[in-house]
Amino acid sequence: MCMLVAADQLKLLLVGSNLVSLQQFTDAEAEAKRLNISLDEYLVDSGLVTDMHVGQLIANTQRLNYINLTKQKIPDEVLNIVPEVVARSHGVISFAKTPTVLNVGMIDPGDIEIVHFLEKRTGLEVKTFFLTTTDFKKAILRYEASAEEAIKAVLEKLKEGLSKLEQQEAVVDLVNIIMRSSYTNGVSDIHIDPKETKAVIRFRIDGILNDIIEIPKEVDDTVVSRIKILGKMRTDEHRMAQDGKISFAMTEEGVLDNKPKEKRLDIRVSIVPTTHGENVVMRVLSSQNRSLTLDDVGFSEADAEKVRAAAKSTIGMILVTGPTGSGKTTTLYSVLKILNRRDVNIATIEDPVEYSIEGVTQIQVNVKTDLTFANGLRAIVRQDPNIIMVGEIRDHETADIAVNSAMTGHLVLSTLHANDAATTLPRLLDMGIEPFLVASTVNIVIGQRLVRKICENCRTSYILDEEEKEFVKSLPKVHDEIMKRTNAELTNIRLYKGQGCKMCENTGFVNRVGIFEILTMSRRIKEQILLHDSSDEIMKTAIEEGMTTMLQDGIEKVFNGTTTLKELLRVVNSG
Repeated sequence: MCMLVAADQLKLLLVGSNLVSLQQFTDAEAEAKRLNISLDEYLVDSGLVTDMHVGQLIANTQRLNYINLTKQKIPDEVLNIVPEVVARSHGVISFAKTPTVLNVGMIDPGDIEIVHFLEKRTGLEVKTFFLTTTDFKKAILRYEASAEEAIKAVLEKLKEGLSKLEQQEAVVDLVNIIMRSSYTNGVSDIHIDPKETKAVIRFRIDGILNDIIEIPKEVDDTVVSRIKILGKMRTDEHRMAQDGKISFAMTEEGVLDNKPKEKRLDIRVSIVPTTHGENVVMRVLSSQNRSLTLDDVGFSEADAEKVRAAAKSTIGMILVTGPTGSGKTTTLYSVLKILNRRDVNIATIEDPVEYSIEGVTQIQVNVKTDLTFANGLRAIVRQDPNIIMVGEIRDHETADIAVNSAMTGHLVLSTLHANDAATTLPRLLDMGIEPFLVASTVNIVIGQRLVRKICENCRTSYILDEEEKEFVKSLPKVHDEIMKRTNAELTNIRLYKGQGCKMCENTGFVNRVGIFEILTMSRRIKEQILLHDSSDEIMKTAIEEGMTTMLQDGIEKVFNGTTTLKELLRVVNSG
């Protein structure tokens, strides 16, 4: 919903002006609610009205000045009068200035607090203009210089014949830009790949590696040296693999008090020698406590309730399964958030510790000191824990200790590599765990994958074309699931995609969300484990008993506009 007018008012404005029909408005209202976006945004995104039509109508009704910034040129010195963090927090953009007046576009021109703040900060009279949400989202991007542009500026500086000290300072700036950009762009991994005469800086964003920029060989060597210094590694060692850790502090201006506020990144560094130089991969971790909920990671309400029920148990195991990079650890942290109370003792053994959680004892695996998952788990059991999280069950020894801990009064959370929830149970048997122990200790198994989310700024709806219809028909499982939600002819199926914009780097996607299946240990499934039934037979039983598969959960997210059909099929084997 638009902040300034209610849905009924917007309906009167648009239908009364013959811009949309009553039926179109009613359908749009339902879709906006289902997609959890504002009604005015959906109307613009779906192409029913233009952003300017909505903005002008609302402004006229509320007797406000109106501005559309789409084609407005804003000088940098004017834009930066309002700090970016203030602009984002309050939905305000400064776009023009005279010696006495500052013109600002605002999503809510009635926000007197921010108007007074800007008047006090600038000493100018602040004139407000109504700005739509869609227009604001595009305008805010003007603050953002891309990582590529910022790195190019430093590279140009390095060509200017600087002194040795100035060169060192420029390299420090370059590495800092890479670190900061990793945070602002939601990067999970930074790659510096050496080639014969250059190196390529690459960012992994939402699971996809993106080339950012190429840097000269001589600059690459100094950048790697700087990273080694930060990671407390040997700068004179070029023939052996090295591991290190960087704690990188960033500051940002406070919203109203202008006091610097610190954010900190923990960056795990791996450097390996190659034929063309040293290859650097940096995993960007967060040292801040992340506010993770089951909704945040993508559980449906029905599946979230199953997880909450399992978390109420004081004994047994909650297992999360999926391939590397499928968000298993994040899911475990979201469960820990539910369990983290002052009256329980929670301990974890992880490799690495990805998020710091206040009130939880977290142990980092260290192979050099023989602190393995198994040895760490043995030590944890002697620490009087109520709840234990094991980062990963990799072998018989760790599995055996975890299962026995679950049998002796502990709730154990862990991850396991398996294709789906049903495959996890035979996998434990393959590790040498007795069937009766698996049947009596496992409470639930969560299978998951990650799919990219459609960018909300450029999301649009479209009708499935003939080629896509034929493709769907060639995939029986997908076809069957879609048939449950639509008509037999696959006609007029409306799905969603991102058109591509600056906010999503023209990919159409921003961030990722999980698709899940939750296998609950029923009496029938326990009997199947004791009989050594196959994972296919266990899966069949789980579905008969009401389990939503990853494919079904994914199809639901396709229809509600969270992700695209193509993206779902990229990560789920749905033949």
